[in-house]
Amino acid sequence: MRYSIRLSYDGTGLSGWQIQPNGLSVQESLQKALSLALGENIHVTGAGRTDAGVNSINYMAHFDVEKQPVSEPGAIVCKLNAILGREITVHEILPAADSFHARFSAISREYRYFLHRTKDPFMRRYSWQCGYRLDTDAMNEAAGYMLGTHDFRCFEKKGGGNKTSVCTVFEAGWKSYTPAHVEVLGYPAADGDYMVFSVRADRFLRNMVRAMVGSLINVGRGKNEPQWIKSLIENGSRSDAGESVPGHALFLRSISY
Repeated sequence: MRYSIRLSYDGTGLSGWQIQPNGLSVQESLQKALSLALGENIHVTGAGRTDAGVNSINYMAHFDVEKQPVSEPGAIVCKLNAILGREITVHEILPAADSFHARFSAISREYRYFLHRTKDPFMRRYSWQCGYRLDTDAMNEAAGYMLGTHDFRCFEKKGGGNKTSVCTVFEAGWKSYTPAHVEVLGYPAADGDYMVFSVRADRFLRNMVRAMVGSLINVGRGKNEPQWIKSLIENGSRSDAGESVPGHALFLRSISY
């Protein structure tokens, strides 16, 4: 019988979702915990890879049970959270149709990337300090050229192993926001000190979001005009795009089915 499992994880110190020969992954940790809790060897299939250090909220995966159905999913969730380290938490386990596939049944995925413009000790683990003055309007104009169905090979890290680099981006844009410690505790900050980039697409390539953000930062700094993104997507290669930004500030926020 097939089950879906919803979880969140802090990617700090982890080698990403997929099992790696060196380094602890989310998949490996979850498979070991499920196998112990259910008394059989469990293989978990995730909604997609996340790179080392990248975080996820409401990540989806599925697994099959052969011996007997999971009679009390809530109790298994509690057991899993007791077994797993503090960086991973399971939210729920639900019965799923045999046709459900955490990766291939997904309609869209949304990522968010966080940055702050001035030094903030309370943001260093989950946001990237970017001290440049940024033109948000120019970055959003540039992000508009990412919308639609395109070949995004210019943002794909080599060795991704994808059959195609064509993706459809539904939403992409920047906005300012106020972190909880600023609003609730009164941490001194100015308007525009904290920004978040949101992007939703049917699929993503390896390193794609981090390369998109790095390229948009180039536009925000005035190094390139917004239209550069259009020509980059049409004719550019990975070496023509901006540098990849650090992974610790990236969150896979949601997956839609």
